[in-house]
Amino acid sequence: MTTALKALQLKARHQVYTLLSGHNLSKLHGEGYDFSELREYQMGDDIRKINWTITAKLGKPYIKELHANRELSIVVCALMDGSLYFGTGNAKQKKLTEVATVLGYAAQQNADLFTGFAYSPMQTITTPPTKQLYHIAQFSKALYETKVLNTTLEKQTAIDTLFKRIHKPSLIFVLSDFLEEVDLSLLAQKHEVIAIIVRDRKEESPKVLGEVTLTNPQNDTNMETYFGKRSIEKYLAKLKEHEEKRSEHFSHYDIRSVKIYTDEEVLHKLITLFV
Repeated sequence: MTTALKALQLKARHQVYTLLSGHNLSKLHGEGYDFSELREYQMGDDIRKINWTITAKLGKPYIKELHANRELSIVVCALMDGSLYFGTGNAKQKKLTEVATVLGYAAQQNADLFTGFAYSPMQTITTPPTKQLYHIAQFSKALYETKVLNTTLEKQTAIDTLFKRIHKPSLIFVLSDFLEEVDLSLLAQKHEVIAIIVRDRKEESPKVLGEVTLTNPQNDTNMETYFGKRSIEKYLAKLKEHEEKRSEHFSHYDIRSVKIYTDEEVLHKLITLFV
């Protein structure tokens, strides 16, 4: 284990165990013993949940929702390819690793089951449901060391595969830079989904470079171009269009999200999702 990775893990553990205490990561509905709410029956609901007393009084079928059991199923899914290889010292991949590590330690600290998935073109890394710090640290190490330069991941295929592999209703964190369109609607219909967007500020605030050779980190192709004010305006217009479409998609399917830049403290950005 490298010194940098060890420092990242120690920082994550210290933050979680000192600043985050006594909070579940989410308020899910599910099978449990504590009453949550009474609502009108909807097509597809389990008929065993129907409250026949209330149904008889109101003349319409109503069901009882119960708070989920204390133990949650926390799933962290990282989508990794050359798109993460941006900035000095591969900062985006390191920040994504830090986010996943904090989430893993937070799940363990809350006595919840943690499952890790890391999809890259070369391999799929899986951590079976666990409460062990060792397995979380190993998942963190795998993310940190994954080779992403000159690789392209079919992100939608990865998400579709994830949907098939998770059978228990879960709180799923999807980690990516989300610079490409990814449909999370199917995942959100069965699980609670939170998107963690990892970005470098230069991706959203590029500077005039003049005559440059740009290299695509996903396929190693080069492009000779003049990157001036006009090019930046076109780029930002495209980015704005993409961000608005993504935001609309998340809002429509009740997917919460947070954007974390490579120069920001992870826990400070995540804390609003924990409480």
